[in-house]
Amino acid sequence: MSEASRRGPCVVVAGGGTAGHIEPALALADAVLRQRPDARVVALGTERGLERTIVPARGYPLELIPPVPMPRKPNLDLLRLPLKVRAAVKITREVLDRVGADVVVGFGGYVALPAYLAARGRLPIVVHESNARAGVANKIGARMAERVAAAVPDSGLPNADVIGIPLRTSIISLNREALRAQARAHFGLHPTAPTLLVFGGSQGARSVNSAVSGAARELADAGIGVLHAHGPKNTLAVQEVAGAPPYVAVPYLERMDLAYAAADAVLCRSGAMTVAEVSAVGLPAVFVPLPHGNGEQALNGRPVVDAGGALMVDDAELTASTITDLVIPLLRDSGRLAAMSAAARGSGHREAADVLARMVLEVVRK
Repeated sequence: MSEASRRGPCVVVAGGGTAGHIEPALALADAVLRQRPDARVVALGTERGLERTIVPARGYPLELIPPVPMPRKPNLDLLRLPLKVRAAVKITREVLDRVGADVVVGFGGYVALPAYLAARGRLPIVVHESNARAGVANKIGARMAERVAAAVPDSGLPNADVIGIPLRTSIISLNREALRAQARAHFGLHPTAPTLLVFGGSQGARSVNSAVSGAARELADAGIGVLHAHGPKNTLAVQEVAGAPPYVAVPYLERMDLAYAAADAVLCRSGAMTVAEVSAVGLPAVFVPLPHGNGEQALNGRPVVDAGGALMVDDAELTASTITDLVIPLLRDSGRLAAMSAAARGSGHREAADVLARMVLEVVRK
């Protein structure tokens, strides 16, 4: 019997920086403990990532390591990269030894790369790619991994098992209709008016904020309420219209389950985690892909659009007129919303967390 079998395995998850990396890691953590209650899960993160607040709030220990961002262009940061990598790997290796790690599971980003390199030749590695196009860290990690999993086919990782994106139980089991009254009361929304949920990722999005707030009067005149998360570093001032459903602006949504339950449709970016969550709960979406990067956000949202569960608007074309001409008619068409909801739900990733947990535990047993 192995040491891990006697004491319960220690699974180290590396998925810091953004919610798109953190949430799949924590969904896996929950699934591991469902299958092996004697297991321990430790998360790796950095000083500057959202994991500083999200991980402890979900009850998991967080170990901080230096970030290793990959420069996109040849510059001085690229020249300094080997020294940064060497220092981060040394510290990460010390953490893995101290916590008694049995396996490292990486989800990409600047926390995953030092974890992969620190575990190489010492511990088994499992890689999960959420995006439709794999990033640099996961491309490197996949070369040294025991198992590789991906959300969708053709992610760019060889021999990947396509399993979807791990989602937390509160999302998978969410009954939007049953929670609607509670959710709308929680946010101070109108109890029955068609309601649009708006967010631009964990930090907000200026183009999304400008377009939707610019159509506040038209939304009010159409009898549509709004729940708008504008990002903690942004501000949003919207004049209330007497007698109209409230336009509720908040910096950040702590209770995404209630936000999804309160809404009839969502306008948002199409990060991999966002697409997976809104699809799993059956929320009709208008995706506005981030215009930067390598185009992965448009690829993330395309399968749901093709299935009929979402619409897609280019960031450069998103204006207040788009809200008036496209979004308001959608919110006022209950039959179309119902059809889109059913199509979206069929595109979800409901079993991925448990599948990935079994994969990780099998690697440990070997």
